[in-house]
Amino acid sequence: MRRLKVGRPGRRTALSAAAASLLLIGLAGAQIAFSRLNLAGRDVQSIQLYGAEYASQTNLSGLLSITQDSGVVRVTGLGHTLLLPLDEDQQRAATAYNTVQLDTRRVQGRTATLVNGNLYLPLDTLASGLGAQYEQGKFTLAAPKLVSVSSRAGRDTDRVVLDLSRDVQVVDEQRGDRVVLTLKGIQGDARRYTTRGAFMPSAEVARSGSDLTVTLPLPASSGYRVFKVVRGSGVRVVVDAGPGVPSSAPEVLSRINSPLIVLDPALVPGLSDDVTLEVARQAAQLLTEKGWQVRVTRDSAAALNREQVLTLARQSDVYLALDLGRLPGARRSGVTVYEQTGRAGSQLINTLRGGSSVPYSTLIVAGAGSTRRLGELLRGELKGGGVSAQQDSISRVQSLGEAPQAALLLELGWANNAQDLATLGSAARQKVLSVAVARSVATYLTARANNNANLSAQGVTQ
Repeated sequence: MRRLKVGRPGRRTALSAAAASLLLIGLAGAQIAFSRLNLAGRDVQSIQLYGAEYASQTNLSGLLSITQDSGVVRVTGLGHTLLLPLDEDQQRAATAYNTVQLDTRRVQGRTATLVNGNLYLPLDTLASGLGAQYEQGKFTLAAPKLVSVSSRAGRDTDRVVLDLSRDVQVVDEQRGDRVVLTLKGIQGDARRYTTRGAFMPSAEVARSGSDLTVTLPLPASSGYRVFKVVRGSGVRVVVDAGPGVPSSAPEVLSRINSPLIVLDPALVPGLSDDVTLEVARQAAQLLTEKGWQVRVTRDSAAALNREQVLTLARQSDVYLALDLGRLPGARRSGVTVYEQTGRAGSQLINTLRGGSSVPYSTLIVAGAGSTRRLGELLRGELKGGGVSAQQDSISRVQSLGEAPQAALLLELGWANNAQDLATLGSAARQKVLSVAVARSVATYLTARANNNANLSAQGVTQ
């Protein structure tokens, strides 16, 4: 082996910038040159092997998935699959007359080899198979872009096709009556596309930070499927939806599609009118007429016991207790909306609200923001009906703490305030209160189903 002369001890040898970046050594009879490579924006080391530039599996692993099996190196990533023979003869591997497979094409090109037992791959072959741009010392991937959106209408299934310049991570999620696709780190224009389909009549493309979202309607009793097709010029993301596709949503998503509303009117003794029950009954009727699932914990003849109420509260998506203030000697009046504070009785609720994350956890236990949002909606609806409601917090109502989703206590007035009782006795006041309850709950649940807390009121009208 020829030893490289680097200068006498004690003397610093000045090297030019080119010489510093290119160090030649003799290795197993082959000439290897170590150099620097800009690999998709990262500065890594590469080697020059018989005039061809190679990168190690270690440096490429952040960009591609690389495996070996029976003398063949399989490279997957960016929507492509490459098969390169592993030739331990470095000189032969570095010639351009080997047969490699790039997706479905078999072409001639340099192939993989071993250097000091480490796997190295030829950058020009990778660039050709991945649709990258390559020049010595620089391997560049064009920024992924949403090139076009097209559609096809079918008898029982519609298809929407998203053409991408190269592969990106795609996350699909069912949100109520919509399917939302998130295309990670991709460029594209935000716009609305109209199709001729009966099941997916539109596709809404929107920007979300560095990602794009594509929102598609999903009709009732319909399923959807998403898959990719690799093409020579890029990748297609195909979405099929309609009654022809079986619906297969996780069971926990039933909380979105069929939420449970629990109205818990307290029985206030000594009053001629059962105001809390009347408001709950009217609100329940409005919600039920529009298809919502509602349980009222009592009627004029019977009431659930405390444990039964707590069981319903634990199953609820919205729990709303209705009561009258009744502290002896208190000189208070008016309507107040209370939110629960402090720790819940359930360890699961406390754990998930404390930051632990599991799939679909927000459908099981919502954070405090959901209750706050429902409270804001309720006060807004009351204000629209001419009723000014105060906001306050409370920590001693067990059922509020047991409810895993949005939970409020609505205090309709004060039992020892004659003016409040007179006002609450009127049919007009009861209607305002019941409509406000129904509209706020419907708006909150509709927004939750669409994952959009800014939707206007839907589903309940006066």
